[in-house]
Amino acid sequence: MAKLEAGMTREEAFALLSEHNKEAFHIEHGETVEGTMRYFAREFDPENEEFWGIVGLLHDVDWEEFPAMEDHTVKGAEMIRAAGGTEELVHAVQSHTSDFNPACPEPELFMEKVLFAVDELTGLIGAAVLMRPSKSVMDFEVKSLKKKFKDKRFAAGCSRDVIRRGAELCGWELDELFQRTIDAMRSFAPDAAAPAAQ
Repeated sequence: MAKLEAGMTREEAFALLSEHNKEAFHIEHGETVEGTMRYFAREFDPENEEFWGIVGLLHDVDWEEFPAMEDHTVKGAEMIRAAGGTEELVHAVQSHTSDFNPACPEPELFMEKVLFAVDELTGLIGAAVLMRPSKSVMDFEVKSLKKKFKDKRFAAGCSRDVIRRGAELCGWELDELFQRTIDAMRSFAPDAAAPAAQ
């Protein structure tokens, strides 16, 4: 696969995210999607793991300052360009908002399709995990996620339609997307490195 250039380092991307986002939740969401994207990159496009990660980190860089749907990723593109980001990076970030802004490009690269699929889903999984006694993704299973997915009142801001379309874009059944994304989030969970209980 072709080498993808972000035009900035991970450190520079994090500084850009921190400059425009003061709420810890928004920084954490960026880092969660970054970790999820890196996990998928290691399987599908290891040469470009850094690019996948930076896309995940910056995908919502403008959300806190510009939450209106017509501005989201449009303002982000300006921020990324001003910081030296490439058009490849801008395209990837904007592609995850193509479903509600026709001015934004559709996901083309597999990496963009994965971002489209996992952005909302990581939020849903994160909300579901917080309801569990363990507060951990390590013991969270697909069947529990399916129940939360069907309950439209739970984490109502997480679009089920976007998640379904993302699975289709990636060529996966919903269950496969669910399991892969849970596995991805387990790979960098705080307790991922903890020894198994005896």
